[in-house]
Amino acid sequence: MATSNNLQEAFAGESQANRKYLAFAKKAETEGYGQIAKLFRAAAAAETVHANAHMRAMNGIKTTAENLQEAVTGEEFEFKNMYPGFIEEAEKEGAKTALLSFKNAMAVEQVHYSLYLSALETLKKGDDLPATKMYVCNVCGNTVLDEAPDKCPVCSAGKQAFEEIA
Repeated sequence: MATSNNLQEAFAGESQANRKYLAFAKKAETEGYGQIAKLFRAAAAAETVHANAHMRAMNGIKTTAENLQEAVTGEEFEFKNMYPGFIEEAEKEGAKTALLSFKNAMAVEQVHYSLYLSALETLKKGDDLPATKMYVCNVCGNTVLDEAPDKCPVCSAGKQAFEEIA
C-alpha cells in the first residue's frame, strides 16, 4: 500500500515539475536566455519520462474508452466540485488573480468535459473523432475545434492567443 501511495505522490511531483520547468523555460526565453530555456525544457522532458514510468507502474493507462471515462469523471469533478469551492475561498480572501485563474479553469473544464463526453460516445460506436483542427487559448486554456475564434469566449483574448495543436 505504501508503494502505491508513493507512486501517486511521485507521479504528481514529476508532473508538476514538468509544467513548472516549461513555465520557467518560457520566462528564460523572454529574458533572452535561450540555453537556460533549453535546459529547463530538457529537464521537463525528463520529468515526463519519470511521470509516465510511474503511471505505467500504477497501471494507470487503460483502454482509450476507460481513459476517456476517467477524463470525463475528472473534468466533471473539477467544474462541479473543486473549482466552485476554490472560487468561493478566493472571493472571501480578495485574491483577484487566483479568482480569475480559477474561473477561467472552471469554464474550460466544462468545455473539456463536453469534448471528452462526445469522444466517448463516438468511440462507443466504434469510431474515432472526425479529422478537425484543434486550438488552445494560451491565456485561459480554452479548447476549440475547427478554427480559432476572433475572440476567446472564456477570457476575451484575441485570435492570436490560440495555438493550433498538432
